[in-house]
Order: sequence, then structure tokens, then C-alpha cells
Amino acid sequence: MTQHSSKTTSPTGAGPGLSVRRRWASAAVLSASLLVITVDLTILNVALPDLAADLRPTADQQLWIIDAYSLVLAGLLLSMSSLADRWGRKRMLITGFAVFGGASALVLLADSPGAVIAVRVLLGVGGAMIMPTTLSLLRSIFTDPAERATALGLWAAVSGLGAAIGPIVGGFLLEYFSWRAAFLVNVPLMVVAIVAALLILPESKHPQPGRWDALGAVMSIAGMVALVWAIKRFAKEESLLAPEAWLALLGAILILALFVRRCLRRTEPLLDVSLFRSRPFSAGVLAALGSMFGLAAALLLLAQWLQLVEGHSPIAAGVRLLPVAGAAIVSSMIAAPLSRMIGARAVVAGGIGIAGVGMALMSLGSDGIGYGTVAIAQVLVGFGIGSLAIASAMIMAGTPDAKAGNAAALEETAYDLGNVLGVAILGSVASILYRSTLTAEPIPGVPAEATDEAAESLGAAMGLADAAGSPGLAERAATAFTDAMQETSLIGGLTLVAVAVAVFVLVPRGTDVTAVQH
Repeated sequence: MTQHSSKTTSPTGAGPGLSVRRRWASAAVLSASLLVITVDLTILNVALPDLAADLRPTADQQLWIIDAYSLVLAGLLLSMSSLADRWGRKRMLITGFAVFGGASALVLLADSPGAVIAVRVLLGVGGAMIMPTTLSLLRSIFTDPAERATALGLWAAVSGLGAAIGPIVGGFLLEYFSWRAAFLVNVPLMVVAIVAALLILPESKHPQPGRWDALGAVMSIAGMVALVWAIKRFAKEESLLAPEAWLALLGAILILALFVRRCLRRTEPLLDVSLFRSRPFSAGVLAALGSMFGLAAALLLLAQWLQLVEGHSPIAAGVRLLPVAGAAIVSSMIAAPLSRMIGARAVVAGGIGIAGVGMALMSLGSDGIGYGTVAIAQVLVGFGIGSLAIASAMIMAGTPDAKAGNAAALEETAYDLGNVLGVAILGSVASILYRSTLTAEPIPGVPAEATDEAAESLGAAMGLADAAGSPGLAERAATAFTDAMQETSLIGGLTLVAVAVAVFVLVPRGTDVTAVQH
């Protein structure tokens, strides 16, 4: 049997010598840290309407409020993880907690859109310190591959739970407090996280870190920020005829190509590109990137559908999104023992394929879609998401502890980039489909100018319909959005099936992430 995992020794001494209780307490701290970050990502979606009503940001400012976090996060992931390998992963994590909590507290002083954008930038800095460091610390603490696979299952389950309960938490806070509560809730949680990390987590770092590549760090930041900005710009314009986006994209490709070349030539590179020589590693990164691309836009559209088409409150919509989280939790926890029975390749590829079937299921039905179908689809998608715990194990298992930060950063970058690409490309497709259906023929009693304005978004359409007392406009907009969501779900589902096939082909037969290689 081909086995891809590392020996149960760590050059840093982080894992060996730790009691079972402390190892799993560390896993709980690291998973809970990630929970706060993922909850924060989706809380903003709920808080944004109240924020916009209070501060009156322009359309561009509102876009920057949304985008600033992901731009900074994408740019800093590689540099922060590499710095953590040298400076100390526990130290970087605690610093990230402090930055994230401090930035959240600064929202009390934010009385303008520009100030909120600045807060989001600082949150991105803190998130870049936290997200990859949780993974690299898990790699150092759990030196036994079987234990590590289970710990990564817990990590993945908590991540899925955070994304799902974000709208519920956000909706609850907005029922009783202002939009600032969506930020302030992080402050006490970060204080608890700092105390727990200081008491429980061991320190871990690269044993011989070498010289810090400052120029490489600048290149990685500039390249990733330019790449993500270009993708988002194309999505905003919903056209490939955006010269500034093309300039940014070409600049990003050039800078990142030079960055990779620099890494290949250095003995101690900021990013060890040679990690991609491992087929399980490459398959794990592909699984993360492809899955997020296929899932992100459709799940975002589903949240809007539940609120604007079905008429549910944010809390009620959040509750109706729980099937995906519940299934993800269950499948994440059974992924490791299941991979021992049928192999890592079958679990990851099969799980992504099941998620693809779930997405495609939402496209069935020519007269709309009922929540029963949506719930079944969510369960299938959740089981697919849970299998990504084994994709994480494939990425981390064969990676030496000294390169754990690189591996973790690449995985988180794949998730972030997949999310950005999915929302940009599939989100644009959905918007085009919605607009074309809505404006395909005149709506009785609705002026053409109002129809054009309603075509900007479903929210705009429902607002206009409510103000004008036009049920015909509301009904046409709801039908157009539902159709667009169903067609986008089919595209996402087919994408996931293609990713599943690619992962199955790429992963060597017999790959076992729960066994020790001797």
C-alpha cells in the first residue's frame, strides 16, 4: 500500500511529549479560533444593510467594505505563515488574536465608510495571522497521522459550522443591537482565545528558518492582491472589457511568475514550490480550490433566495441553512475512519462528487424549487464539504513540520481564491441570467425604466415593487432569481463533479493519510 504521511517526530518538539488531554485541548482552541473567523465572514452579510442605512456609503465604498478583508487576507497569507514558521506559530497566532480583537473594538470609533474599510483591512491582517497558523500548529501538535486526520476533521467541521451559524448570530444581534455588534462580538471571544492559547498551546517553529525573503514577501502580497482585485473588478463590470482589470491581471501574472521563479532559485524560499511534486498535496489543494469555486456563489444565492424570495428573516434563513452545517459536521468526524476503510482517494473524490450531485439537485423543477429539495441538496453538499477534512490531511500529512506553514498557507489561499473566483464568475453568470429573464418581455403596469433599475439586483427589485405596490414586478423578479439560482447551481454541480474526477485521477491508489510511513 502506498502511504503518504510523516514519521511521528517533530524537529520543533511541539508534538512529542504532549499529553493526550493537552493535544486535544489544543485542537479545541485552534478549532474555536477558526470558528470566530468564519462566523465573522458571514455576519457581515447580515449586518451590511443596517450599516449602509447608517453610514450611507457609496456603491464603491460598499464594495470596498466587502472586498477589503479578502484582498488583504489573500495578499498576506503566504507571508504571515512563512513569518510564523520563523518567529513562532503560537506567538503569531496570539498576535493575530490581538489584532483581530483590537480591530473589532475600533468599530466603536468608526463613523464613516472609510473608517469601516480601515477596520476591515485590520481584520484581514489578523485573519491572515490566524487562519494558516491554526493548520500549521495542528500539523506540529498531532504527529500521529491517525490522530491528525481526526483533528483535521474537527477543524473542518468547526469551519463549516461557523459559516452556517454566522447569519443566525448576526440576525440575533441585529434584532437587539446596531450593526456594530457584529464586530464587537469578536472582542470578548478574542480575549478568551488569547488566554486559552497562552495556557494550552505549545510553541512551534522552523528549526533552521534561514533568512527572511523581504522582496519575495512584497512580490507575493502585490501579486495576490492584484489577482484578487482583477477578478473582483471583472465581476463588478460583468464584462471582459475592463481595461483596468486586464492591467491588474497581467501585472499579477507577471509578478507571481517572477515570485515562483525566485522561490525555485532560493535555498530557503518564502514558498516551497516543490511541495506540488507530491500528487496527494496537489490533489488536496485542487480539492479546496475547486470545491469553493463550485459552492461559494450558489450558497450565497441560496441565502438571498431564502430571505428575499421566500420572505424569511435573517435568523429564520440562517436556521434553514443549518442542514449543510449539520451534515458537514457529521461527515467531517467520520471522514478519518472512513478513509481507513475505503481509502483517502475514494473519500475526497466521492465526497466532492456527492456535493456536486447535491448542487445539481437544486436545478431540478421547471416551476421553481421547494425547501424540501433545498434541504436534501444541503445535506448532500454538507457531506461533500466534510470530505475536505481528508483533503487537508493529504496536504499536511506528507509535509515536513518545517514546511507546515507553507502547506497551510497554500491550502488557505486555495480556499480564499476559490471563493473569490466562484463568487466572481458564477455570481456574474447568475446576475446575467437574472437580468436577461427579468427584462425579456415587458411587465404589465411597470415602466421600462423601473424594470431596468430592478434588473440591478433582487434587493432593488423587491424594494421597487414594495414602494410602487407592484406584485407583478416582485413575482417576475422572484421567478427570474430562482431560475438564475437553479442554473448556476447546475453549473456549480457539474464543476464539482469534474473536480471529483480530477482528484480521483491525481491521488495515487492506496494513499493512506492515517498511517505512519516507515
